[in-house]
Amino acid sequence: MHITQLNRECLLHLFSFLDKNSRKSLAKTCHKLQEVFQDPLLWSLLNFHSPVELKKDNFLLGPALKYLSICWYSERVKVCNIEDWMKNSLQKDFCNRHENTVNDFLLEVCNRCPNLLSLTLSGCGHVTDDCILLLLKNCPNLKTLKLENCVRITDQTLEAVALYGGSLQTLHVDFCRNITQTGLERVREKRPLVMLRAERSANMIPDTKPEKKLMLEKASRKLVQL
Repeated sequence: MHITQLNRECLLHLFSFLDKNSRKSLAKTCHKLQEVFQDPLLWSLLNFHSPVELKKDNFLLGPALKYLSICWYSERVKVCNIEDWMKNSLQKDFCNRHENTVNDFLLEVCNRCPNLLSLTLSGCGHVTDDCILLLLKNCPNLKTLKLENCVRITDQTLEAVALYGGSLQTLHVDFCRNITQTGLERVREKRPLVMLRAERSANMIPDTKPEKKLMLEKASRKLVQL
């Protein structure tokens, strides 16, 4: 029996075992398999492991997407998690080349994937509070939001969770150095049923230039003396 003689349900099942590139390659062999590749039912789960993957045409975004994960840990991408004031010109140039990659992709998710249930972002140094705010507004069924080492995430994201995270059950903001204890308490107050985890976040040094930090320390000492 030739593979194209299988019914659509069987073909979808076979495609489900393949990664994105393999699905794309198989779809190029005939029109019938291309139609299977374009079936939204095949794309309820997406995992990405490098910024380049977000720009490929080997996947589909649509209402069927329920689970999305964007995680990378390469040494090159870690450059984006360095404080801006500490980056040299080469590092800044590298960051500028893909600064909006994840944000632009998540905006597409906001527009096309209203049924998203789970989002995991790890090592995404350019993701902003505004982007997470839009996602919470446009994906009202979101139950799980996991952010790890997303250095531009601040208490504004926690405020957005307090306002728009009505369906959230799990929230992780691990190693997000610009999250504060005040923001975490706000979430606990407004969303007491959310399973909140913030490993190291509120205890990390935020993105404050040394001279600013020194001024704050001096001001604090003066207040203590008074």
